[in-house]
Amino acid sequence: MSAGGAGGEAKGGLPPNTIIGIGAAGGLIGIYLAHFLPATFSFFGGIAAICAIVWGADAVRRVASYGLGTGVPSIGMISLGMGIVTALFGLSIGGVAGPIVSFIAAAVIGAIIGVLANKVIGMGIPIMERAMVEIAGAGTLAIIGLSTVIAGTFEYGAVLDTVVSTGFIAMIFIVGGMGILHPFNANLGPDEKQDRTLIVGVEKAALAMVVAGLASSINEGLGPAFVTVLVGLTIWYLAFNKYYGFVKRDAYAVIGTGLLPSEEELQ
Repeated sequence: MSAGGAGGEAKGGLPPNTIIGIGAAGGLIGIYLAHFLPATFSFFGGIAAICAIVWGADAVRRVASYGLGTGVPSIGMISLGMGIVTALFGLSIGGVAGPIVSFIAAAVIGAIIGVLANKVIGMGIPIMERAMVEIAGAGTLAIIGLSTVIAGTFEYGAVLDTVVSTGFIAMIFIVGGMGILHPFNANLGPDEKQDRTLIVGVEKAALAMVVAGLASSINEGLGPAFVTVLVGLTIWYLAFNKYYGFVKRDAYAVIGTGLLPSEEELQ
């Protein structure tokens, strides 16, 4: 296990329970709003995914800071792997309570994987069990949120036809996983700060929302898709500028390197 994090408990201004509340409540509320409101408001599924992805990014940050290193991408992708399994399971049996059933199932599977990681594999990370529960829950809500954007509903048959059968589920897996794993991977080190890391989560999640919005045009039509893409791009722009501000705050110097020298100049 390589030492890629800070080597101990991650510090930050926002406590874990606050972010858990935002991620879980925001995720579920956004999913239900996107499901019950007219198609124009399917962008709420993207808002739900943003809340969930930022929660997942913070959970990855907290567990990976113990020294997970090259395991950061892996733990991010496993969150979406668990998310796909539990999302489809819960939506297939839960009816209108599907997202909640999925969320509970994710917590159970996450706890089992966390115990296996710590007790069987022997990773020895104090918060591994809790973190895997959080990461599984966040991944599940991200999957359902982005699927609801595309399908306009979280009804199992519609998700199966418009998200799974079309292959968009693979796209969701990639963009959702990147949103959860990339923020800490991009900022890890002794100068890592919570606000800078999590704003990358917002930025990446907004891009995931844009991608899901484009995919939704096939099923939802151009109107709702345009609204989702517009909202996603607005959030991305604001988050990216905020991130750049944090970079300038934390960096020793920010300079432009100019164009790379040509081959002739190097000779």
